[in-house]
Amino acid sequence: MAVSQVIAGRYEVRETVGKGGMSTVYCAFDTLLERNVALKVLHDQYGGDAEYVERFRREARAVAQLSHPNIVTVIDRGEENGKQFIVFELIDGENLKELVERGGPLPVGRVLELGLEVGRALAFAHGQGLVHRDVKPQNVLLNGDGRAKVTDFGIVRSIDAVGHTETGTVLGTSHYIAPEQARGERVDAQTDVYSFGVVLHELLTGEVPYAGDNFVTVAMKHVNEPVPSVLGTRPDAPIRLASLIERCLAKMPADRPASMDEVVAELEAVKAELDAKEGGEGTMIMRRPAAVPARQPKQPRRASSDRRAPLWLLLLGLLLLVVAIGGILLAIRDDDSPGGAASGAPVRLQGLASYDPDGDNEEHSERVADATDGDPATYWTTESYRAFSKPGVGLVLKVSGAPKTLTLTTDTPGFNAEIRAGNSPNGPFDTVVAGDARTAPTTTWELHDTDAPYLAVWITDLDGRAHINEVKAS
Repeated sequence: MAVSQVIAGRYEVRETVGKGGMSTVYCAFDTLLERNVALKVLHDQYGGDAEYVERFRREARAVAQLSHPNIVTVIDRGEENGKQFIVFELIDGENLKELVERGGPLPVGRVLELGLEVGRALAFAHGQGLVHRDVKPQNVLLNGDGRAKVTDFGIVRSIDAVGHTETGTVLGTSHYIAPEQARGERVDAQTDVYSFGVVLHELLTGEVPYAGDNFVTVAMKHVNEPVPSVLGTRPDAPIRLASLIERCLAKMPADRPASMDEVVAELEAVKAELDAKEGGEGTMIMRRPAAVPARQPKQPRRASSDRRAPLWLLLLGLLLLVVAIGGILLAIRDDDSPGGAASGAPVRLQGLASYDPDGDNEEHSERVADATDGDPATYWTTESYRAFSKPGVGLVLKVSGAPKTLTLTTDTPGFNAEIRAGNSPNGPFDTVVAGDARTAPTTTWELHDTDAPYLAVWITDLDGRAHINEVKAS
């Protein structure tokens, strides 16, 4: 379709945002409601095929039933000049596949967060009698808040309609296809459970469990080969989570969790255990008083000639006195050092504000505290940038102490950042105290000239969004 073409007298095509085997998705402007939408148009070669047209219409009808915060909303459906189209809410963000390909395996907490959102969406769909049949990270979009939105119900079927064998029909994507699906057998909610297990495996390890050069090779591995160990690749994963993934990937549907609701309940339990473990580090522990040694019987007093201290003991006492005086003088000197911070004093950071002097001066300021809350599952986020043309955008931190290093954790690695210092939370931050670096999941900068009370994590280049999950200093 051409740019600026108007569909149904309402949707003006702006640009292509995705293309699949059956359809193309465009960003379009809804001239009636004055907002951007996603316009999905069935390819021309399928427009005359009654089966494909019915499948496309079925998607619109199915998703229209699914009003859920983690499922992309259907706005409209129609036909114009033989072209079948569906209109969805536009999710201006990357999908889970792009997230993993760009940054590698995700932190366990983020996997649980996304897994719960996708799992709840699928459980809701199953509760409405619908099976997705093509669960994969490409079909999970991330919105501006980082929330997962399940999309592309293009091969969805009613649970009631899949009680028979669909001979010769294999639908789905080979890397995420369930064994029974690969064999063209009965497909039901257990099929989504299997594919969801593959998605969790990939989010944790950065790899699909079975690789291959073609559809048939990969599909047969799902049918015949044992499940690869998550812990072998990701030893820090909770054992309970690894066990859940292994059960989801069971070859026989009867050996998998009984429902997506059961999967969600298990993910919630794993997350609760992880939260309790991480929160336990700051818990005060009441200890028993130390046992008081039994009183020893008094010894007979020695004669006065034995009460004199030996010479070596007097010399030892004098040495200890000299050491103590030296320690006091050293402490006094450290207290008088620049900044007034004693050596070894704890360094604290507080997410204070966003800094966007070359934009609208606003970059999700309401979430800056998430970058220093001690919870790696929460994060401060930038806006989404398709072309980053400004000098930078930053997160302002209030500093207590004299940090020597700063460590940043992110579940969107790959953006560039440097650390700057300033005397006001409103800027300017003209002093670069750590040079520009391309971020990994965990990146540490060595700081210099850090006596300023405010630091800024200054992002100089990114594609999409940047999350700062946690910033710590030492």
